[in-house]
Amino acid sequence: MKLGLILPYEGSLSFADALQLTQRAEARGFDSVWMPEAYGTDAISILGALAARTERIRLGTGIVNVFSRTPALLAQTAATLDLISGGRFILGLGTSGHQVISGWHGVPFERPVLRMRETIAIVRQVLRRERLEFRGEVFELDQGLKLLAHPVRATVPIFLATLSPAGLRLTGELADGWMPTLFSPEHMDVFRPDLEAGARAAGRPLASLVIAPHVPVMVDDDRSRARDTVRPWVALYVGGMGSRKKNFYNEVVTRYGYAEEARVIQDLYLTGKQREAIRQVPDALVDAITIAGPAGYVRDRLAAWSAAGVSLLVAAVHGKTQDDRLQTVEILSAATADVH
Repeated sequence: MKLGLILPYEGSLSFADALQLTQRAEARGFDSVWMPEAYGTDAISILGALAARTERIRLGTGIVNVFSRTPALLAQTAATLDLISGGRFILGLGTSGHQVISGWHGVPFERPVLRMRETIAIVRQVLRRERLEFRGEVFELDQGLKLLAHPVRATVPIFLATLSPAGLRLTGELADGWMPTLFSPEHMDVFRPDLEAGARAAGRPLASLVIAPHVPVMVDDDRSRARDTVRPWVALYVGGMGSRKKNFYNEVVTRYGYAEEARVIQDLYLTGKQREAIRQVPDALVDAITIAGPAGYVRDRLAAWSAAGVSLLVAAVHGKTQDDRLQTVEILSAATADVH
């Protein structure tokens, strides 16, 4: 199992700290660094700057949505970042949700899975430097223009962040990697049937898909304190992301067996009682979807994630100080070396 590092999108780290973490991760053998995007810092600017200050580590969007940029612009961006980085770029895509797409970008959140399917097709066509002619249900392109730049590679890996059954089937069919949030290694059976159905439709084995979950990691000898550090993150996704009618993360933990807890957390969060919502997140759920505890516990949990088929664990390292975060990178590197 390889390791990735995912940086915060809300601007809670200075760029100097983000660069230091990335360079330490690169020095310790991490496979990749990822930059998400919502309505904080934009992912592309950060990755371009990191590309210029690193040598080996791969760089991915973790993720950018398929609504705020056109497919052609996403392809141009992928080609450019691949050029700057010397062939190290990974394009991570997702649909995001109504909150970000309509509430921030002012774009209707419509036909998200179909839009992602067509975006993937167009991106791959552009990167092959074919004349861009495409007739879909969302996009129609008939001018026959061709990318002027010459990409370093004719293809760039595409990872999808999906949780819905339709999104999972699309991932199994078309993606190079899957990047879920709130993934629980003990509940891979929730996702496997749809991923396998998509893979069968494409005539390929599911093993060809890189499974790369986004996992908060907090190292602390006090497990209770470690859990409390990441508990607000769980409450935000289960309670505050999306709307009462549609929250993919809430639906996932419901499928894990936390239906009542998910309902309570969402009700509290959406009525302005965030602190109470955080207190309602059960320890068992925190333990299922994060890694929070002493270094020995971290090593044991990494083994469990690897056994579930995770090939690239993308860690969001938590810590009160930069030294704490750097130490977590060291602990993860050492612990993963023991996982086979």
